[in-house]
Amino acid sequence: MIAMFFCFGAIAQDKKIQEIHTVKSGETIYGISRSYGITVEELKNANPGMEAQNYELKTGDNIVIPYPSGEMPGKVSNAQQTVTSAKAIKVGVVLPLHNIDGDGRRMVEYYRGLLLACEDLKKEGISVEVNAYNTPIDSNVDNILAQSNLQNCDAIFGPLYTKQVKSLTSYVKNSDTKIVIPFSISGNDILSNQNIFQVYQKPDIFYNEVIRHFVYRFSNYNIVVIDCNDKTSDKGVFTFNLRKQLDDRKIACNVTNLNSSPEIFAKAFSAIKPNMVILNTGRSPELNQVISRLDGLMDANPNISISLFGYTEWLMYEKYDKAKFFKYDTYIPTSSYYNPVSSKVKLLEDKYRKWFNSDMMDYLPRFAITGYDHGMFFLRGLNKDGKNFSGKEADKSFLQTSMHFMKVGSGGGYQNTGFMFVHYNKDTSISIISF
Repeated sequence: MIAMFFCFGAIAQDKKIQEIHTVKSGETIYGISRSYGITVEELKNANPGMEAQNYELKTGDNIVIPYPSGEMPGKVSNAQQTVTSAKAIKVGVVLPLHNIDGDGRRMVEYYRGLLLACEDLKKEGISVEVNAYNTPIDSNVDNILAQSNLQNCDAIFGPLYTKQVKSLTSYVKNSDTKIVIPFSISGNDILSNQNIFQVYQKPDIFYNEVIRHFVYRFSNYNIVVIDCNDKTSDKGVFTFNLRKQLDDRKIACNVTNLNSSPEIFAKAFSAIKPNMVILNTGRSPELNQVISRLDGLMDANPNISISLFGYTEWLMYEKYDKAKFFKYDTYIPTSSYYNPVSSKVKLLEDKYRKWFNSDMMDYLPRFAITGYDHGMFFLRGLNKDGKNFSGKEADKSFLQTSMHFMKVGSGGGYQNTGFMFVHYNKDTSISIISF
């Protein structure tokens, strides 16, 4: 177990802040400590694992770089002194922070995004202390808890693995510590622990919210569901429940088949109302076949109005299908959206590159931006509301991840219900409609 401590006050400084350093080929403990102006002892104190008898520094390892002793910023204005003397938010991170496998590398990136959020919160006068614990899949969380002060934290981010949830949530159940579970887990701990904040949404929760807003927003459309004959699809649950809600509200909905004749296919569409097309699969081959059918329909009926409503998976096809999305005024529901042309996203990516000498990994979503969004949302909320924080105010300033929490039952925790429609407008602009 490697324990890492970060303290971010609200004081501006010229020296490089404490960070995680990725070891490059040929680097040594002595060389790294010298390049950062710290002693070997200071480096080892920040990375207790280095004291192990058989420890070897390996290329790709992520190690903590501490401030040089006695060189934390000193001279500040009275206003700054007032800010830094305020009570800091204490945060624990219990995630796999290593370079052994994909889980570790993704969580290191998530953690780096969380640190970038802490740095930006300094500018708002919010001071944060972070204790991080490398918690791989085979870790005994009880051992970590016995050696840590996590119970004194305001918030803990983690764990990643379901089998580690019970120990962690039981540990803080009777305290004011909030547990932020960032990613997918199984189990029902949230039903009986009011300190849990589950960011990841199960499909049924996500689709229920999508259907609720779909029915409201597109009530004046003629809805067309296209059966794509994909026996492997799991989207039938969504289209079935959507059709039921549409029927209850007496909103027109027609069903056709991808293999129907042109005449029968065309009968499902309205020449008067705008048409919203939904597939019962999220796969790319069927999407392209549907678009080909729609192209033929539009050629034969140039005045018909057609929009597409898709699935989160379609965001992975954007680089190939963006022009088609624009043509068909496409809406894609998702809980997170990486927008590479956003000026704020570009700024964060530049800062990440400067701090960590690498680009973010090419994943959707970007894990560093996810960590940044989580840090900004929860730490701002804790600073504002303290132990009464509930996350019920929707986050409108997120870069990638939509968050809006609702309480589960009377004695349960909080589940994220936030999501968005990514709208590919016909004028080739992209709008984000968040809920």
